Amino acid sequence: MENKVLLILVDGMRPDGVMSCGSTALPDLAKKGASDFAAHTIMPSITLPCHTSLFYSVPSDRHGIFDNTWHSMVRPLPGILQASAWAGSKNAMFYNWEQLRDLGSPGNCAYSLYINLHANEDSDRLLTDAAKAYIAKAEPDFVFLYLGETDEKGHKYGWMSPEYLETVKNASACIDDIVASLPASYSVFITADHGGHGRGHGADIPEDMTIPLIALGKDFAPGSAFPHPASIMDIAPTVAKIMGFPKPEDWEGTALY
Repeated sequence: MENKVLLILVDGMRPDGVMSCGSTALPDLAKKGASDFAAHTIMPSITLPCHTSLFYSVPSDRHGIFDNTWHSMVRPLPGILQASAWAGSKNAMFYNWEQLRDLGSPGNCAYSLYINLHANEDSDRLLTDAAKAYIAKAEPDFVFLYLGETDEKGHKYGWMSPEYLETVKNASACIDDIVASLPASYSVFITADHGGHGRGHGADIPEDMTIPLIALGKDFAPGSAFPHPASIMDIAPTVAKIMGFPKPEDWEGTALY
């Protein structure tokens, strides 16, 4: 495909964590495109339900995922990976939380790499380097890069703790590095699935429900803002519009440009 997309998600990354982590990488990238640092995720604000709403552009009462256990949908609908693959897209996934393997049906990814974050030190960096190398070699049309260490540190030490903020800083450096390496044909989305408070998340409160959303590419004017409030469900329709594949009629989100 002529227009390609890299979707980067940092699990558990709060917008105020981005601003407080000691790195200007993501705020600087936001100035180069469109952004909303008060975008919304869905309830329950838990990793797998939020990812399912991102990929399938429907709320949890449609896809039926309410915790971190995957099960088949009662009324199946296509997600980003299926809909783009039907249109001929070459897709790839890089992730360090195993449950995300179910986001796409078998055969919808040309390449997939899972690195266990519990068994590998600095797995966010390992995944970023692997994705960077694969993009340079194969130029896939759609790439999902998931960085899970920030959520892990939030649960262990607490959201907005020094350890948490240091991991946000590391994720920001990973993102800055891979974005700088991309060919001009790629648009980029940078977001999170949810935030967090204390040592957990899942509640309907701003700390858990507010996420950052940044988009870079020829369709996003530098320094512009998304229509507010942007939703995590709006990402899939925007990806479809950029890449040029049909938006499935069941998707409830709206393209952001």
